[in-house]
Amino acid sequence: MLFHAKQNSREQESSNGSSLCHGSNYCVAMTAEVTAQEETQQRASEVPAEEPRKNVAAAKEEEEEKVLEVEESKAETMGKSSSYREESNFLSDLKEFERKALNELKAKLEEALLGHNLFDEKTEESKKMNEVTEEDNKKEEEVKKQGADEEGEEPVKEQEEKKSEEEEKSVEVEKDVSLWGVPILPSKGDEGTDVVLLKFLRAREFKVSDAFEMLKKTLKWRKESSIDSVVDEDFGPGLGSAACMSGVDREGHPVCYNIYGVFDNEELYQKSFGSEEKRIEFLRWRCQMMEKGIQKLNFKPGGVTSLLQVNDLKNSPGPSKKELRIAVKQVVSLLQDNYPELVAKHIFINVPFWYYAVSALLSPFLTQRTKRKFVVARPAKVTETLIKYIPIEEIPVQYGGFKREDDTEFCSEDGAVSELTLKAASTATIEIPTLEVGNTLCWDVTVLGWEVSYKEEFVPSDEGSYTIIVQKGKKMGSQEGPVRNTFRNNEAGKVVLTIDNTSNKKKRVWYRYKTIKNTF
Repeated sequence: MLFHAKQNSREQESSNGSSLCHGSNYCVAMTAEVTAQEETQQRASEVPAEEPRKNVAAAKEEEEEKVLEVEESKAETMGKSSSYREESNFLSDLKEFERKALNELKAKLEEALLGHNLFDEKTEESKKMNEVTEEDNKKEEEVKKQGADEEGEEPVKEQEEKKSEEEEKSVEVEKDVSLWGVPILPSKGDEGTDVVLLKFLRAREFKVSDAFEMLKKTLKWRKESSIDSVVDEDFGPGLGSAACMSGVDREGHPVCYNIYGVFDNEELYQKSFGSEEKRIEFLRWRCQMMEKGIQKLNFKPGGVTSLLQVNDLKNSPGPSKKELRIAVKQVVSLLQDNYPELVAKHIFINVPFWYYAVSALLSPFLTQRTKRKFVVARPAKVTETLIKYIPIEEIPVQYGGFKREDDTEFCSEDGAVSELTLKAASTATIEIPTLEVGNTLCWDVTVLGWEVSYKEEFVPSDEGSYTIIVQKGKKMGSQEGPVRNTFRNNEAGKVVLTIDNTSNKKKRVWYRYKTIKNTF
């Protein structure tokens, strides 16, 4: 029901990008690309007519490069200056005004739940009941007299008992209201209640009335839209490729990857956004992804209570796609209104140039709290950016990490990843020893940005034996992904990985290895 309401209220196209400033930079950028294009065209038109086209293109490219460098520098500075850890949910760590606001919200919520007027329809119902109280009292008196005269007191008692039971059930329903598996009736004493309520308070800058209204609307929306059951719904295989939960970041936040490039497929695009009904289904699927991620959280003081969102814009349909633009605006609004403070960071990777240009124009409209949550990276900086927040063993291999789907060779128990720094114009070797014959050695290695020479050899312990070339030396380009290889030894020795850095820049190297013993 409410999905339809939100759909209709937001389908009116607006040229004012600031309405989305507190939501998603991606969505804002999509709505304002036309402005950026017009500005670019205007600048191009100012070049003298006799100037060669090559010079115009070069000037434009140089200008775009400067904008990219400035924006990435801002993002890097912001990342260093702001703490990535979640704000404390321990009462002892809260400021005085924060504790006061929390207590006020708890008192307000307790009163609303026990008074059966948390939801608006309950309040309206109460007003109607008050208007007819006198009439009901008169009817009740007549029933009592009639029951006493005809059949004694038993019918009256039965009616009173039935009414009492219904009232008790209503009270129990109100008391049992929960959000994300956490009871929200403060007097129940659940330690997760404060954590959940603090999210609503922080989203509304500790304004108690605003936080209370937000909570009420969220609970009402969840009830009307049956959100508690959305995790069990089947949306088919198509949307499954658009997002996935995979691994955790350095602070333990579950990581959700959103792959916008899949919607470049026209068939999937139409299945997802081709009509109002399909967009509503897309919204439910997006809520399902949030709910699945929330199931991995721990709503207790000191627990991990938010997610990390990685948004991949590679091959993403541009803002000219009206249906996608509408859907993204609705998703931003839906998540912003009903899932407060449940995302620790939004990392946008493989971002196109128009994203930087428009976000720079709209940056003044963003609050500092919102700005701190956004990180952007163009294609050449994807791995470098992700590694700041996510361990390399938790980064999917397509983004330069070691994590592979359904990996049968490495698991989380196989030990930590090692890192070394390779100085400019120097060579490093990684040795993997094996003293037992017949074992299988397995290793992962990657160099940030590569641009080095790399080779693999097996060197026997017996000096009379020949060195075996496992991987011939070759120049590794900047676009190379992580290397995984295996080798089964027929004699004692070691595998030697050689990395030759001929550039004038230092390189960061990550590697791990394991020995799979022969079971025969």
